Amino acid sequence: MAESRNLTAAVHQEEDWYVAQCLEVDVASQGRTIEEALANLAEAVGLYLDEVDDPARHVSSTPLVTSFALPAA
Repeated sequence: MAESRNLTAAVHQEEDWYVAQCLEVDVASQGRTIEEALANLAEAVGLYLDEVDDPARHVSSTPLVTSFALPAA
């Protein structure tokens, strides 16, 4: 990946770990803190994009991230 780019991550906690998933590239990583999970994700996405033939083809546009209400059962 030749140019700097901002990507989007969704982070959730699973027991003692934070799991971070890149929404534009199908890559996830984890860490003991949110900061560590994001740093590990940035490294993983960078390594992934360094290995693919056409990195731009593997980065989708940023999806719309929103919330919705679920009616009570």
